[in-house]
Amino acid sequence: MSLMYTTGSLVAARGREWVVLPESVPDMLVLRPLGGSEDDIAAVFPAFEEVRPAEFAAPSPADLGDQRAAGLLRTALRIGFRSGAGPFRSLASIAVEPRAYQLVPLLMALRQRTVRLLISDDVGIGKTVEAGLIAKELLAQGEATRLAVLCSPALAEQWQGELREKFSLDAELVLASTVSRLERGLELGQSLFDKHPYTIISTDFIKSTRHREDFVRNCPDLVIVDEAHSCVAADDTAQGAKPSAANQLRYELLRRVSADADRHLLLLTATPHSGKESAFRNLLGLVRPELATLDLESRAGRERLAEHFVARKRADVRTYLTREDGLADDSLAERTAFPSDRWTKDEPYKLSPAYRALLDDAIAYARDRVTAAGEQGKREARIAWWSVIALLRSMVSSPAAAAQTLKTRSESATARTAQEADALGSPVAADSADNDRLEGMDVAPGAAESEEAGARLLELSQRAERLVGPAEDAKLKALTRHLKGLVSDGYHPIVFCRYIPTAEYLAAQLEGRLGKKTKIAAVTGTLSPQQRLERIEQLATESAESAESADEAGDPAARRVLIATDCLSEGVNLQHHFDAVVHYDLAWNPTRHDQREGRVDRYGQKRDQVRVITMFGEDNGIDGKVLEVLFQKHRQIKKDLGISVSVPDETASGVTDAVVEWLLLHGRQGSQESLFDVDGHQESFDRIEREWSSAAEREKTSRSKYAQRSIHPEEVAREVAAVRAALGGADEVRGFALEALRDLDALVRDPRDGSGDFTAQPGGAPAGLRDALAATLGGRLIEEDREIPFRTTPAIARGEAALVRTDPSIGALASYVLDSALDANTPGPRPARRCGVVTTDAVGIRTTLLLVRYRFHLTLPSRTGERQLVAEDARLLAYEGMPARARWLDDDAAAALLGARAAANTHEQLARNQIARALDGLPDLSAHLTAYGTRLAGELDASHRRVRKANEEIVRGLKVVPQEPADVLGVYVYLPQQSVPTATGAEA
Repeated sequence: MSLMYTTGSLVAARGREWVVLPESVPDMLVLRPLGGSEDDIAAVFPAFEEVRPAEFAAPSPADLGDQRAAGLLRTALRIGFRSGAGPFRSLASIAVEPRAYQLVPLLMALRQRTVRLLISDDVGIGKTVEAGLIAKELLAQGEATRLAVLCSPALAEQWQGELREKFSLDAELVLASTVSRLERGLELGQSLFDKHPYTIISTDFIKSTRHREDFVRNCPDLVIVDEAHSCVAADDTAQGAKPSAANQLRYELLRRVSADADRHLLLLTATPHSGKESAFRNLLGLVRPELATLDLESRAGRERLAEHFVARKRADVRTYLTREDGLADDSLAERTAFPSDRWTKDEPYKLSPAYRALLDDAIAYARDRVTAAGEQGKREARIAWWSVIALLRSMVSSPAAAAQTLKTRSESATARTAQEADALGSPVAADSADNDRLEGMDVAPGAAESEEAGARLLELSQRAERLVGPAEDAKLKALTRHLKGLVSDGYHPIVFCRYIPTAEYLAAQLEGRLGKKTKIAAVTGTLSPQQRLERIEQLATESAESAESADEAGDPAARRVLIATDCLSEGVNLQHHFDAVVHYDLAWNPTRHDQREGRVDRYGQKRDQVRVITMFGEDNGIDGKVLEVLFQKHRQIKKDLGISVSVPDETASGVTDAVVEWLLLHGRQGSQESLFDVDGHQESFDRIEREWSSAAEREKTSRSKYAQRSIHPEEVAREVAAVRAALGGADEVRGFALEALRDLDALVRDPRDGSGDFTAQPGGAPAGLRDALAATLGGRLIEEDREIPFRTTPAIARGEAALVRTDPSIGALASYVLDSALDANTPGPRPARRCGVVTTDAVGIRTTLLLVRYRFHLTLPSRTGERQLVAEDARLLAYEGMPARARWLDDDAAAALLGARAAANTHEQLARNQIARALDGLPDLSAHLTAYGTRLAGELDASHRRVRKANEEIVRGLKVVPQEPADVLGVYVYLPQQSVPTATGAEA
């Protein structure tokens, strides 16, 4: 008959010690290795394998370490925790160290029985991490069992990578390109949303009737919607225009998903308003139906909304948890390294004489075409209008785009009505901030409408082809000059173009013109989303290899330049590889420029200042007016508010329509006058000014009135302090990594330049550590003994390690240090030991420091029933005098002993005697260790209840019970210098 083991007790099996987990039954034990992670869990059958009760062995007095042994062992132990006992179950098991401000949405979520949040933090603050934290926590607590992320197909792979790498959630991609493969693996009658618990789904794919019904029937209990603003439509769409069909389908899908009151729903968007109050109200209605009709002018309405809505600018969180936030001091202050204000410059260029002549002839053709079509009817007029816009936009983009457009039939030419012509022509020609999709929008549009116009357009096309190259293409020549300047200043720029032919043309023309070591690549809509990311990674790898060879040759000027269309302007994070943006083609909506710049100007960008160059043709008749009317107003609003306000599409199209009309009427030279001075346009521009100012005022009101105030910084500070006490902070991790790598014979270079970064070559380290690092950083890096950069920022590039406890490389180092400390037979250097004796000026009386590991049995109520968990915590306890008459110090005094430094050597035999006496006295300390564990359990219980204070149903039934006995991992004796005879011996 097998023995019964209680949850949390220790057993010995398979040659090691294990912790018994709650899932165990009498004939099968579910075990986790002592100090191991969830990945190491195993099932053992006592009827077939030997299992016996185990006690954690006491330290050996023969295995003494030096003055740093206690600190190294404690940090190694805490880094290894993957099941913390605090209210945030997931923080110990994720591979990212969240910023303090990113805990605010998590705290808001844990106070709701069913989580419903609209997260509208500014671009680059980290909404993906905030949503991932909530998802991981709800899954860890059992509040949710399945997860679906709805996003655009272009962002699906990025979401998949973020969830896998940072939150250990392996999600299946459900896209048009993957669904057939996934469905082939289903059983009869099974839904793929049931088979795969975590999915990332293309919103455009799932909104179709067939797949929508399956998804709604089998929808997970936790749904995240990215770019949620694109899933609602305004009720007050201007000028009788109807919301797009795609928007309506998305809205209908989300309305049905949100109708289940028990479903967790996170909506993410940096632009909740998009200039329209009714769209904002519809978005709020998805969060909670009653929010759509709240009186937001009243304090009660705003407080109700604040429970579900968080919206912060960079300035709000750049420095956080300081005295300015109402805290007593700056001890927990956190400063986030967002780039400072962008360095921006508008760079004009003038057309060459041959290009000017071509553009003038194209404008003349366009004028004739619009005039003739206007006499034929409304349908023909609209077809001609969109063909002309396509022609003019391509003409000012590049000779390659112009030639392609002049030879291609206009998409709107197939329209049967004027409305159909607008529907076909508008998405291709305009730069809507709310395009249903950016996919396919970078294809060069056609301008040919009929065979009669073919000969004239063909002649223009042939002339355009002869303008290829810097001799006649002054725009290309100017770009080359700007890129040389950026490259010489050490920048890695992205050049954004409107059309695929332009991007491919630039990549070909720039090759070899920016220096032999500069690598160039183009990414356009001709590549799939996955291929785009692979092309970028390939460019980064090639430029890194080029940089290494350049360094060896004494030439540091190895750079990378990416040429891209707007298929990369939204959602894709490029801050790790690029730090400058060049707008080669001026978009017709400033919001598109914000999207482009937001790819590099975000958290994780190493440059303090991102450079932005906007190129415009000062004599092409179009760019100057768009810049004057749209961009200057946009920049002024951003300067006044500190955030970007989306330009209403009607506003942008109204301006560009006026520009084109004026250009056709007066020609390129006449367009040098100000549009505001022209009769007939003043009223239109006054209306545009009112619309835009109104949108800006609504956004300002939203940020000031509805900003998150339900979680006070003091509450965040309290939880941050508790997390750091249990898991450690950044300074502790850096010190640990630096000392441990040095002790393990790695070649460490610390520049002491204030950044905190350092490098290490692990070639001299033990084989076990090298193998562990190879698994996290790559075998080639370790085999070739390359320098590994250790960065203080969690935002790192490939082949680097972040100095945070959850970084895999730091975890591998901590695991090696801990294992070698527990096993005295480990070959090679052992930085941490379980015992030590230090003679120091830091104490006036014999003081003993204990490193104690506590295990707790947690009962956590949830919507789906109680969960039984085992968690761990490590604490430092210290006492003065002898064990039988111990005078216990407070926690701060105990932690301060880690900083004590040896003032003299301690005789080896004396050290052994002192540690033996301390170990012999451990039984006398058991009562205090037990009482401390009980007090700690009470504090943890209070912390759980505090975090969930608004949710009495979840708190009811909560229990935290300490598992006895606690494990004494380390014993360290500190002796005052004056009372200790010194002699040659081991420094302890």
